[in-house]
Amino acid sequence: MEQFLDAFYKTFIYEDRYLYFLEGLKYTLIIALFSCILGLIFGILTSVIRDYHKQTNKLAILSKICDIYVYIIRGTPTLLQLMILYYVVFKTSTISPIIVGILTFGINSGAYTSEIFRAGFDGIDKGQREACKTLGLNYLKTMKHVIFPQALTKIFPALGNEIITLVKETSIAGYVGIVELIKASDIISSRTYDYFFPLIVSALVYLLLTYLLSKIMKLMERKLNHAI
Repeated sequence: MEQFLDAFYKTFIYEDRYLYFLEGLKYTLIIALFSCILGLIFGILTSVIRDYHKQTNKLAILSKICDIYVYIIRGTPTLLQLMILYYVVFKTSTISPIIVGILTFGINSGAYTSEIFRAGFDGIDKGQREACKTLGLNYLKTMKHVIFPQALTKIFPALGNEIITLVKETSIAGYVGIVELIKASDIISSRTYDYFFPLIVSALVYLLLTYLLSKIMKLMERKLNHAI
């Protein structure tokens, strides 16, 4: 018990080290939130462009660019993408590492999200598209009123898993100097010479975050199923 209290004191109380965890949590949430929004935008646009090309044979070049984007992002590690953006693309820029992190995780999530939406679009019965054509609905109206709402209900669990994965992936942001949860625990560990307690605290915070996200996503899924 005495050892536990001593570790708690050195990790949290001494020199106000709990502030490192609060800062890490803040940046983890900021990066996760804006990356999620960016990933949804990239994912929806990419999947719609590819689906539009599939249905109409138009926008062939743009669709090919989307295919290459998805292939490259899914085929390379997220950490490598982060380091390329930070140390190569924005090497001579004064851009904040937070922005680089948001861009990296947003672009990465967008590729996986686009595949989730693509699977959802393909899962809708083709007869419904034919019925919409018969009624005189163009592609955008068909997508907006028929395909997208149904696909969303089908893919929502997978979409929720992607968001939870995104939150956990922000743990590598420390490689470019961002003080997220893992980096915060690393800073404290370097001063206390005890890695166990800080890392356990970080793990518990991630578990709490993913637990809350899971509950929120299930609640949204139920409301979505009732609304459609």
